[in-house]
Amino acid sequence: MAVVEPSSLEILVRGPEGFFIWNGPPFPSGEPGVKLDRVPCTSAKFSDDGSKLMVTKSDFVISIFDCKTLTEIRSFDVPNVLAAVISPCGTYLQTFQKCSSPQHKNVVLWKIENGESAYQLFQKNMTKVTWPSVHFSSDETVACRLATNEIQFFDPRDFSKGFVNRLRVPGVAALELSKAPGSYVAAFVPESKGMPASVQIYACGKDLQSQPVARRSFFRCSTVQLSWNSGSTGLLVVVQSDVDKTNQSYYGESKLNYLTTDGSHEGLVPLRKEGPIHDVQWSYSGKEFAVVYGFMPAMATVFDKKCNPLLELGTGPYNTIRWNPLGNFICLAGFGNLPGDMAFWDYREKKQLGTTRAELSVTSEWSPDGRYFMTATTAPRLQVDNGVKVFHHNGSLYFKKMFDRLYQVDWKPESVEKFGDIEDLVKAVGSVKIDEAKVPGKGSKATQAVPKATQAVSKAAQAVPKATPANPPAAKPAAYRPPHAKAAAVVQAELFGGSPSGELSKNALKNKKKREKKKQAEAASAAGGS
Repeated sequence: MAVVEPSSLEILVRGPEGFFIWNGPPFPSGEPGVKLDRVPCTSAKFSDDGSKLMVTKSDFVISIFDCKTLTEIRSFDVPNVLAAVISPCGTYLQTFQKCSSPQHKNVVLWKIENGESAYQLFQKNMTKVTWPSVHFSSDETVACRLATNEIQFFDPRDFSKGFVNRLRVPGVAALELSKAPGSYVAAFVPESKGMPASVQIYACGKDLQSQPVARRSFFRCSTVQLSWNSGSTGLLVVVQSDVDKTNQSYYGESKLNYLTTDGSHEGLVPLRKEGPIHDVQWSYSGKEFAVVYGFMPAMATVFDKKCNPLLELGTGPYNTIRWNPLGNFICLAGFGNLPGDMAFWDYREKKQLGTTRAELSVTSEWSPDGRYFMTATTAPRLQVDNGVKVFHHNGSLYFKKMFDRLYQVDWKPESVEKFGDIEDLVKAVGSVKIDEAKVPGKGSKATQAVPKATQAVSKAAQAVPKATPANPPAAKPAAYRPPHAKAAAVVQAELFGGSPSGELSKNALKNKKKREKKKQAEAASAAGGS
């Protein structure tokens, strides 16, 4: 296992006067060292692999920095630029300029190595769904763009060829390329003329695109969120509807669906509580995913790739889940309009490490080495109490710094392989055994299975007498008792020595027998006197 020096962690901090780079924790003197002094800019973004840094300056000049040397290696002058994005491996820069006419190709793909234009196209407007125009897989082996009723594929090594393949998908409105390997693409087709919306998965290879490898249709679907796992074997689809016909939520309803590229699963993820899907995230291994769902207090559950529940993380005021890159720690949090409670879990040991609170947090993320968790309060979302906090993996506060105005705080991405190996985690997940327990009134489907430790089940089986049937009948549910009646029962139990369930203690039973004998004696004396 490779060991990386603590100084390999870096933090980008951006304020009104520009950005600077901190040395990451641990901080020998209690304060972070400045690795790169302040550079004026309006935005800054690392490439996904952490090799390049894209910096947009106020005069429409976009600079590219080499993250190893923290020096500027290329500068692009792009007038009227409205948006810019860097490719995952830092090979290309994509810019969107204000459109003047259809003849003006306002989307340009620049080759960072030589600063030349690799591809140009016209795009009338820009939305969250249509930007970036050209999509890359995580390893940049596949590149494609969304066009009318089709998806066009390019050769990432030579864009001068134009698109080399087209996939016909009538009505397609959004796409999501799988992560490394970039072997599949998911296409979303919204509802139209009474036909349900659908998500379809196609292979990226030209000879394998005749039919989708997986497909799922949805009624009452306005938007979707698509999330691929590492390894490109599973896709999570959060289906959001603007209207909740059950009138349980003002914000509509949402469902979580799961599709696999081998066709082994196409359906809903079995959740134990009704309500919205707040957050979902894959582990780095791609073998399991965690979901925060349900009306408040929300519930959090970890599932394996077959949708079997592995671990219940409890309930609480949570809407965010963050799985660290090594897959061994999980942070469950409630940000936004929630008070900022955080619970830290050790996934391998299946236990909670600690709880804390980070109020008014806008962003949150684990460090690349998985040892620190950073939250930040930033503008323009919040104009006051701007600052950054760094926590240990168990929730204890390690560092805190306040700013008059803070716009952005990001870890510099690093390769996970530098900090550890996930083989142990993969083996641990494979060794987890799921026992199916039938829930009364819920049927006997595998989707209703409840995880139990094998050892605990065996001990419980030994403790059951032989005369006890293997499948005892379900107990009759107790009658409903209003809250005030439950409270009265508790008070009565405290006063007279009983219990809320109706069982009497030894002293209460003795006093009851005395009262009964006294009544019998009084009744006998009354009968003799008459």
